[in-house]
Amino acid sequence: MTSRRAVVIGGGVSGLATACLLARDGHQVTLLERSEHFGGRAGVWRHQGFTFDTGPSWYLMPEVFEHFYRLMGTSTREQFDLVSLHPAYRVFPEPDGIAHSSSFDVRSGPESAAALFESIEPGAGRRLRRYLASASRAYHAAVDSFLYNPFASWRGLLSRRVLTAAPAVLPLLTRSLWAFIARRFADNRLRQVLGYPAVFLGTSPFEAPALYHLMSHLDLVDGVRYPSGGFTRVVESLVDLARAHGVDMRTNTDVVSIETQAGEARAVEYVLDGRTFRIPASTVVSAIDEHHTEQILLDAAARSYPASRWRRQVTGPSAVLLMLGVEGEIPQLPHHSLFFARDWHQNFDAIFGSRQRVPDPASLYVCKPSATDDVAPPGHESLFVLVPLPADTSIGHGGRDMAADERVAEIADRAIAQISTWANIPDLAERIVLRKTVGPADFEQQYNSFRGSALGPAHTLRQSAFLRGVTASRRVSGLYYAGATTVPGVGLPMCLISAELVLKNVRGDTSPGPLEVS
Repeated sequence: MTSRRAVVIGGGVSGLATACLLARDGHQVTLLERSEHFGGRAGVWRHQGFTFDTGPSWYLMPEVFEHFYRLMGTSTREQFDLVSLHPAYRVFPEPDGIAHSSSFDVRSGPESAAALFESIEPGAGRRLRRYLASASRAYHAAVDSFLYNPFASWRGLLSRRVLTAAPAVLPLLTRSLWAFIARRFADNRLRQVLGYPAVFLGTSPFEAPALYHLMSHLDLVDGVRYPSGGFTRVVESLVDLARAHGVDMRTNTDVVSIETQAGEARAVEYVLDGRTFRIPASTVVSAIDEHHTEQILLDAAARSYPASRWRRQVTGPSAVLLMLGVEGEIPQLPHHSLFFARDWHQNFDAIFGSRQRVPDPASLYVCKPSATDDVAPPGHESLFVLVPLPADTSIGHGGRDMAADERVAEIADRAIAQISTWANIPDLAERIVLRKTVGPADFEQQYNSFRGSALGPAHTLRQSAFLRGVTASRRVSGLYYAGATTVPGVGLPMCLISAELVLKNVRGDTSPGPLEVS
């Protein structure tokens, strides 16, 4: 067995990125993906001339993407074309005694955002400029000193770089994001614009620490972009880079165990066409759901966490996803739209509270990529709709047309009616010519997702940064974790950073910031 042989489990973005970095670093890498296609949650569905990204659809933190591709000897410009979105998104607040929502557009850039806030709440423009300056400071501190930090020991908290960044971060850990926002802005719509990024983190603005106001740097300062061809272009670029660097790429390979001996990783076993195969390896990277790895693939003695950890975990939301092909144009919707229910306390309590239920009305996200890209037949539009829900697999499976489980179908029907009413598209339901849904049980079935979550653990204070999990196993030398369910967290940029954290751990590099590009 070669000491440089590595096996990566999972061909989502984090697995692909990890395979790329390890292969470029000289390892002999095999990548095992359970399904027919690479990409994981960042998948694609094509049917009857329509194309849908089935997962991530916001291109944020562009410098993280650029840094990864530079590590691979290329650049984002060489890999795909990015389009800046104007507006960044449209907001549809819940109608108040009128037939449809009084929507407004959010445009990126501090001055544009400040002008919008000022038009809604006098004095809010000046306060927003200060808010965004703070968000930018916190964001840059997080990237420079925390997100890329392996925190291999407590010494990682005491490096000069971390201590210098601490004043921009630590005071923001003692209050909630919503409390931080509410002290500065009175209008509920403006509070929601600043609080909604908590959903990207799989949590509630009432539970996320105020540190996460840094997320407003992404959409209101830095801007929102879209890769032409969809996010599948990002996945395709990673697949191409992995193959170019000699990664052995295998699909339809269902990993059933990680073999350890004397506290060291030894091999991975997988099933293909009913036969079991074994690959020796000294480095194993699990880029799949951490709970599945710990509780199913590893023996009890090799697990980093006791079973009680999973009982206590605050799980991020699940979702019903809708992919809709619609006849005719829909000018009421730009590329991104957010539909905000008025009572967010009730909305988030339904998802995260002690009596979990489907929110009614729900706060929805709608993507119309056909506003920007050629992803629908002539004279048609593609719509992707996300309805956040409790992580509850009993809600059921989705399916093609009306072949979904009853609750999933009801949630989808209600979402379509809500979009139709709030956005003033009265004939939306009649114009749908293609419909596919995904439910919480599908996330569990397709991705072995714990509790059917769409995102992984919520970014509460106790599940953020180095408290979220580990990159290197606490029990098994040579075993590492990557992806949204471990550090640093949820989202495509975080998955790219998690891959770099694996490489740093393998190298024994404890530096707090991004690797130098050679």
